[in-house]
Amino acid sequence: MLKSYALRRALTDGKYRKIFVERLTEPLHLNILSAGVALFGSYPAKVAFDLVVRQQYAYPILFAAQAAKKLGLQRIAVLEFGVATGAGLLNMCELAARTEAATGVLIDVVGFDTGSGMPPAVDHRDLPEYFQEGDYPMDFEALRRALPARCRLILGDVAETIPGYLASVRPDAPIGFVSVDVDYYSSTVRTLPVLDGAAEQYLPIVPVYLDDVGMDGCNPWNGELLAVAEFNAGHPLRKIAPFNLLRSKRIFKNAQWIDRMYAAHIHDHPARTPATAKRAQQAYIRNEYLG
Repeated sequence: MLKSYALRRALTDGKYRKIFVERLTEPLHLNILSAGVALFGSYPAKVAFDLVVRQQYAYPILFAAQAAKKLGLQRIAVLEFGVATGAGLLNMCELAARTEAATGVLIDVVGFDTGSGMPPAVDHRDLPEYFQEGDYPMDFEALRRALPARCRLILGDVAETIPGYLASVRPDAPIGFVSVDVDYYSSTVRTLPVLDGAAEQYLPIVPVYLDDVGMDGCNPWNGELLAVAEFNAGHPLRKIAPFNLLRSKRIFKNAQWIDRMYAAHIHDHPARTPATAKRAQQAYIRNEYLG
């Protein structure tokens, strides 16, 4: 399914330009190696070589599952805000299944949307030159029939649906990844309270994908970036920042999704609190110059 979908995406909607700009500008030897990984590599290897559809979902879901495994957790949840027709949500479900098979960590997928397309823009901060009322409507019945059992679709104003959802999140199945694709500043402001729950309801570091920060008109004073700045200002122990050194860690460094990948740091998480974050062994650095 993913292979045929990847081919369709490559041949439509201008995706071929993305392949030429992002992929074929990378070193030739890496693209040659990719062929072998595509044929014989493990799922984590394919993620490392950006050989899956929607790398911006594949990487953070795998990161979250691996982080959960280190903490001894057996289950996590991954969230998508802004479902529209549901292509991203269905892709997230398939990537969750592949990640689950590779790591053994169970993954629940939850999508949030109004179900009726975008509301009116509030003011210039919502980037009305790019988005408008009614954009991205959903065919709910068609999507509902296509969703697998692991996925839950929550319809309604996120300001009203997030509190109920957070009340259902258990510490043994915390939130591990959040995709924010709600376009408007005002909608992002209403979405980010999903990070206001108890610390144990999250992984210590939660990857956050901000889809709508790439247009020329985006800046720190509008759109998702402004909403993030306001969230950070109002939360002393919860901060959203660009994912540290992610570009230098990736094999392929030209992909635009890297610039859209952020991380929510849950500084009050037990794993990041002095009283509960102690390791069994003391860290030690050997000095080879001391013989």
